[in-house]
Amino acid sequence: MRSYQSAIRGSTTDPSTSRTMKKRNRASVDTAVVDICHREVGHLSTRKFAHRLAASEDLVLRLDLVRKLEKHRGCVNTVSFNADGDILVSGSDDRRVILWDWETGSVKLSFNSGHNNNIFQAKIMPGTDERTIVTCAADGQVRHATILECGKVETRLLARHQGRAHKLASEPGSPHIFYTCGEDGLVQHFDLRTGEATELFSCQPVRGRSFMRVVNLNAIAIDPRNPNLFVVAGSDEFTRLYDIRSYRWDGSSAFGKPADHFCPKHLLGDENVGITGLAFSDQSELLVSYCEDSIYLFSKDMGWGSNVNSVLDDHMMETDPKPGPQLYKGHRNCVTVKGVSFFGPKCEYVVSGSDCGRMFIWRKKDSELVRVMEADKQVVNCIQSHPHTTMLASSGIDRDIKIWTPTAIEKAPPPKNIESSRPKTSGWMYQMVSPREMAMQLLALQASHERRRNENVNVDGNMLEFILTFDANSSEEDDFEEEETTGANHHFT
Repeated sequence: MRSYQSAIRGSTTDPSTSRTMKKRNRASVDTAVVDICHREVGHLSTRKFAHRLAASEDLVLRLDLVRKLEKHRGCVNTVSFNADGDILVSGSDDRRVILWDWETGSVKLSFNSGHNNNIFQAKIMPGTDERTIVTCAADGQVRHATILECGKVETRLLARHQGRAHKLASEPGSPHIFYTCGEDGLVQHFDLRTGEATELFSCQPVRGRSFMRVVNLNAIAIDPRNPNLFVVAGSDEFTRLYDIRSYRWDGSSAFGKPADHFCPKHLLGDENVGITGLAFSDQSELLVSYCEDSIYLFSKDMGWGSNVNSVLDDHMMETDPKPGPQLYKGHRNCVTVKGVSFFGPKCEYVVSGSDCGRMFIWRKKDSELVRVMEADKQVVNCIQSHPHTTMLASSGIDRDIKIWTPTAIEKAPPPKNIESSRPKTSGWMYQMVSPREMAMQLLALQASHERRRNENVNVDGNMLEFILTFDANSSEEDDFEEEETTGANHHFT
């Protein structure tokens, strides 16, 4: 693999580059040279130098596909790194969890998760020597896998959601504590020392949403600067913030009222949007990805408070002077449950997948779209940044995981004509625009399916394709013989 430094040294200047671009490139090179000089004479610490280099837009413009990790037999719905960044863990529609040495592309361990449906999230718990993995899936199960010294894997059921469990979030630095959320609206707290789940609350819709029994939750995230705070979001326009310190573990008080609500002003009261992804920056900024809309960045002072019903009733949003969140747009998010994340040592960039099969990278500070990269034949759902270096892992409908590092000789040109170059979508499955309409359509589809089945008529292929895509973040499932769960073929070392 070509090193990052050699990639930079090997760059050449395109004669057709504009004078403005030349000045920008020259400034970038001059800054790097000055940083090296300052580091050598002790005016710039090695840590700051490394951070500046890793956040360099020069490296982002040189990100290139260097490797595909190909062992899964279904869509890859989750990728994440361990704390050191040398191991990547993935989960798939094939219900297997794989631990990768991503630098060599080799499999360190592959095992059957014990789930009976598509895995949506898999994480290595920190401080466990990479031997404790927690997962959640479309079957609603939350499971705990322990890798034994002999390389074998033991899995056990911790709890269930009544519906699909899309996401889990581990408490930063804790080898024991994590949370899950599901489409049943339930948020659960887990402590692996006891192996028990605590049902914290069911997320309730705002007043007037009679068609919603609960908010179907798609995403959860914990504030890294204050792990007592976490947010959840799903089938309405609000991201809800909770403080675990207000929960009484003896059950003597209710714990369902959010401490704060976040939503762009123009989306308040909008029943045609939902939220698919959440992320906190290391400065406690909140990133929210909306279905059928854009991505927004909120600071802590942009919330609407704990009583959002009064805000809606009094129409305060029309006169409230509160500054609006920062906007990131250009991608498409309407078919699957996509994540969103930060990129860079100080969260200098925002990254997201798209229904058009591409990966989008924006500068956080000014929302400028920096890169658009082809990353999947159909849909990109997951993008995970390495904890220490300028590197990304992406996955989606394809059965592989793609590894991106800044090894390109030439810098990528600025993105242009995003709309005109976006692949055209066809078929009614792309026309679902709101959680409410989607629920109605699914009910209608189910009723139609029952009628047709009773009449011995084959169900239309597009209908089945949509249900599979919506239910599993994929368009297909595979029948195959399960490999042995033990580590006989893939020893974990």
